[in-house]
Amino acid sequence: MPDPTEIMVKPAQTVPSFCLPALPYQPIDPQSYNPAIGVIGCGGITTHHLRAYTAAGYRVTALCDVVKEAAEKRRDEFYPEARVYTDYREMLRNADVEVVDVTTHPEIRGPIIAACLEAGRHVLSQKPFVIDLDEGERLADLADKRGVLLAVNQNARWAPHFSYMREAVEADLIGQVASVHCGVHWDHSWVRGTIFEKVYHLILYDFGIHWFDFLATVMGKQRPLRVYASTAVSPTQTIVPALLGQAAIEYPRAQATLVFDGHAAHNPWDEAYVAGSHGTLRSFGPNVNQQTVELSRDGGDYRPKLTGAWFPDGFHGAMGELLCAIEEKRQPSNDGRSNLRSLELAFAAVASAMRHEPIVPGSIRKLPNPPSG
Repeated sequence: MPDPTEIMVKPAQTVPSFCLPALPYQPIDPQSYNPAIGVIGCGGITTHHLRAYTAAGYRVTALCDVVKEAAEKRRDEFYPEARVYTDYREMLRNADVEVVDVTTHPEIRGPIIAACLEAGRHVLSQKPFVIDLDEGERLADLADKRGVLLAVNQNARWAPHFSYMREAVEADLIGQVASVHCGVHWDHSWVRGTIFEKVYHLILYDFGIHWFDFLATVMGKQRPLRVYASTAVSPTQTIVPALLGQAAIEYPRAQATLVFDGHAAHNPWDEAYVAGSHGTLRSFGPNVNQQTVELSRDGGDYRPKLTGAWFPDGFHGAMGELLCAIEEKRQPSNDGRSNLRSLELAFAAVASAMRHEPIVPGSIRKLPNPPSG
């Protein structure tokens, strides 16, 4: 456990009455449970999954992809003893796996998750979880019926800055949250030439889900009333999806804003600010992996000494939480059913940006289709 001692950044004459506690912001591993894991889908993102799993000592024994060479590549890179499959149904019949990491794109993921659950396997689904909230509810119901767990790889939850801020809110270090404001200013045009360039709702849905999920977790039981969002195409971008997006979220007694400048090619910056009745939290830095966190309350500002980075800790954390939940016979904090609250915000934002009007979260049950033409 790293030294949780805080750095005091107020002037020396300020004498605070608060002592910063240690918070469990890092990924956790089960005490003794180390099941065989199967991976369905071996695309580029699985480099981060498998790198995190090998570092954590997790056992991946089966890799599946419709492109055999993709599965073989991951096997050779990370788990030389793993068996390779091209049909997930064959993997479920023949592979002795208890947990399945489903990393395919969401358009085809639902039936795969359902088959895994029907086969009695615990599942970690890649994010975004589903493109249909009703399908997500059915999958959560199926998991309950089969007595297995369904979690979502919302890996940003275990990015050190996001995780620490969430744990600080849950520990009541800043009181009742009244406002959340996040700004992400960077160049997302790296998706050029990849399958992500074909995702019409790239910013508010595929990328923004991390920030909508952060918002949903720090707001706790406070439910949003309305979302108003917009997107725009940068005057110099050369890819199709809009790279600029923003959303304002109303709560009965709180407010939030998310800003995504996805074509800021110079001096990238990432920040988050959470204000509560007793204090504030903020994080800031040049990118999502280099963040300073500061907590302010009782006349003092404190900067906890955090270790780790979103990549790979986020992927370690998502799987580790599922494995711990299985061992401890409880629901994981990243369970599929609760993750639908995050998707409600994202779907509402997408619909709002398309309709140019406020949308009530939960009223949009499916990810809106892109405009024709």
